[in-house]
Amino acid sequence: MLRRLFRSLFPGALLSAALLAPLPAMLAPSAAVAAPAAPVSLSAQDQAVVAKVEEYLNGITTLQSKFLQVAPNGRQATGTFYLWRPGRMRLEYDRPLKDFIVADGSFVFYWDGEMRQQSSAPIGSTLADFILRKNIRLSGDVTVTEVFQAPGVIEVSLLETKDPGKGTLTLVFEDRPFQLRKWRVLDAQGMTTEVALLNPRTDVTFDREMFYFKEPARGSDFGRGN
Repeated sequence: MLRRLFRSLFPGALLSAALLAPLPAMLAPSAAVAAPAAPVSLSAQDQAVVAKVEEYLNGITTLQSKFLQVAPNGRQATGTFYLWRPGRMRLEYDRPLKDFIVADGSFVFYWDGEMRQQSSAPIGSTLADFILRKNIRLSGDVTVTEVFQAPGVIEVSLLETKDPGKGTLTLVFEDRPFQLRKWRVLDAQGMTTEVALLNPRTDVTFDREMFYFKEPARGSDFGRGN
């Protein structure tokens, strides 16, 4: 359950099986190399939407939001999502979970509060890098597979270009005002997890120390620098 939560909340982690396994397994080479994603022909209108999404994402420096996550089995979890681009991110789950995820600009750390165990990986080895990088581009190492528009809603689906079988991420935007409202993950097993952002705020001020990993003291929920 916790690893699925980790995967669904990290756009990069959802497409990187490495972050779903214990750290030793993460370092092991893949058994097979999948064929890269075939190029997708997008209409001029779709390309304009993709350009709009890129401009929007690149315009975000800081963001804070409560989130609601729905797992494939219907179980729900809530928490708070913090983003400080480039390179920094933090996700904290509400009780009874004591898990958190933090990216410090170089590494992504996952803390399993129940097991009191930490695992980590370089940001660049995952597609968490996709949303944390300085310049976000929906091309190259990611491939846009579909652009869907309905009244008030725009959805853009993408996958990892070099290994499309790992899963699909769909970003869901509110049209007016244009902003990210949720994302959906369809993993390699055909399971879908959805995360909705509740009242997101941009241009907020953070303490830099909250984006460094610190093991929580026993009896406390989260580790933060002081």
